[in-house]
Amino acid sequence: MNVIAVANQKGGCAKTTTVVNLAACLAARDFSVLVIDLDSQGNATSWLSSGATIPGAWEAMTTREDLQKLIVQTNIEGVSLLAGSRELSNLDKALAGELSVETILKRRLAKLNAKSFDYVLIDTPPTLGLITLNALAASKDILIPLTTHVMSLSGVAQMFRTVEQVRDVLNPDLNVLGLVASRVDLRTRHAKDVLATLLERFGDKLLKSHIYENVRLAEAPSFQQSILTYNPSSTAAQNYRDLADEVIILTSSHH
Repeated sequence: MNVIAVANQKGGCAKTTTVVNLAACLAARDFSVLVIDLDSQGNATSWLSSGATIPGAWEAMTTREDLQKLIVQTNIEGVSLLAGSRELSNLDKALAGELSVETILKRRLAKLNAKSFDYVLIDTPPTLGLITLNALAASKDILIPLTTHVMSLSGVAQMFRTVEQVRDVLNPDLNVLGLVASRVDLRTRHAKDVLATLLERFGDKLLKSHIYENVRLAEAPSFQQSILTYNPSSTAAQNYRDLADEVIILTSSHH
């Protein structure tokens, strides 16, 4: 099971878009994928499922319920879901007094049959709280989506510091799989400059596949479809296929 946290402490950097479309592309390559929605806004959940309130991540984190029973099918073949919900914003309170609260998700995932899923993609909230720490403690890799905006650079530096701290305390094996430049608009000078700076600063950690700004990509969630079904011939669909292929190569090389 390749467990990958998709995380960035900044909001609006296309985390959920990355999770859902990457999941769809991995499933299209015949991998079985589990999406864990740890964001209390539940955007990945409403994108991938009927929108009815279903038990999921909250129950996984706060009860002893069998994880396999909380996982549901999504509207994308080959992709399963552990749903997010509003309650997740109260997780700190709910777990007050428990031991090792940062590793609950890791322990729950350890009980899943390792053969159930090839990939587990975790969508995280845009803050570094208990939920994101659980995601990072449970993951082998972290994928960091970011926009090509100068403000993103400080967010990335912050994220790398967080990864160092998590390695020290919770998960010595956490590997930065890479940075995914998202919503890239090459018509602007600014985006080109930021890409150049990212390459200079983070070199080999900047993935080759970039996700370009695309109106189809923004429309897909309202139709509850991934970009692969909403507009398979779009540049965006190709961008995510490229990203999936890159992720497959990177994860198979270090496992």
